[in-house]
Amino acid sequence: MRMDKLWFASDYMEGAHPTLMRRLLETNLEPSEGYGTDRHCERARALIRDACACEGAAVHFLVGGTQANLCVIDQLLMPWQGVVAAETGHIATHEAGAIEGCGHKVLTLPETVGKLSAKDVRALAARWQADGNREHTVMPGMVYISQPTEYGTLYTLEELNELSAACRGYGMKLYVDGARLAYALACPENDVTLPDLARLTDAFFIGGTKCGALMGEAVVFPDADIAPHFFTLMKKRGALLAKGRLLGVQYEALFEDGLYLRIGEGAIRAADRLRAGLKACGIPQFIEAPTNQVFAVLDNARYERLKPRIEMSFWETVDEDHTAVRLATGWNTRMEDVETVIGLLKCEGTI
Repeated sequence: MRMDKLWFASDYMEGAHPTLMRRLLETNLEPSEGYGTDRHCERARALIRDACACEGAAVHFLVGGTQANLCVIDQLLMPWQGVVAAETGHIATHEAGAIEGCGHKVLTLPETVGKLSAKDVRALAARWQADGNREHTVMPGMVYISQPTEYGTLYTLEELNELSAACRGYGMKLYVDGARLAYALACPENDVTLPDLARLTDAFFIGGTKCGALMGEAVVFPDADIAPHFFTLMKKRGALLAKGRLLGVQYEALFEDGLYLRIGEGAIRAADRLRAGLKACGIPQFIEAPTNQVFAVLDNARYERLKPRIEMSFWETVDEDHTAVRLATGWNTRMEDVETVIGLLKCEGTI
């Protein structure tokens, strides 16, 4: 497939990192307990707790991001509460109404390069509290953000501290979607660590599907008492994998010798080279993001000529002559493929 087309559409277009595949094969014939109670899941939990410097955390393994978001939000909200998210947030755009489907309204706020501000969160919560008819409306009970954002941008530690304080000040939970967390942690511009997430949030998940695993997301509740029956809720929502060890084996491999971070670092190096190549070709970035998602503005003629050679994600129409596209790097991105993409961009620029 690589010989026919260069795949940069997303970071989950191929299987899994060879180390994880090898571990799955090595443990394939090993009998184990079901539903995430096996020794691999237990060891993976211990490794994640150590990485988060949070020995009392509860760690649960789910298969996918939408599934994780639905279960966490349903667990932490009362039936009359909603969740605040950016207008571009994943739960507000690309989860097919999953959150609303479990009875919780998504309350959207404007964003700046994908990020919510603590000021806007406070204003929304204050408006609800001041509303004389608030008992007739949805109560904001949680703030949802992602790190990185849908635009590949990063919340700084200062911004996360401010959001955490805003949530605590108004009795709301703070939840971080970490579907691409490896690429945030590996980014030189990042100053938010796993211990910071454990300290400042009520829940977050460590993404696997987009970060080198076949599938899997590790949900972390820093305070285990906040979600005492999450296992049962997972079962109710169809999110409890009988062969849970398939997730435990992968997270065990990701966290026992720094593989998770190394996967992120490789993707960031490839993305940085791609960004430099775009600049050298005179191609503007739609959004300047430091992580593994690269957003370029292509004139439509060039875009059409490149589509048969490079698999890119359409992002949005900029104007009648230009289109914004996304190119994503991942664990499997080869630097020679990045150089080929840059070469194609240069060639197309001369036509």
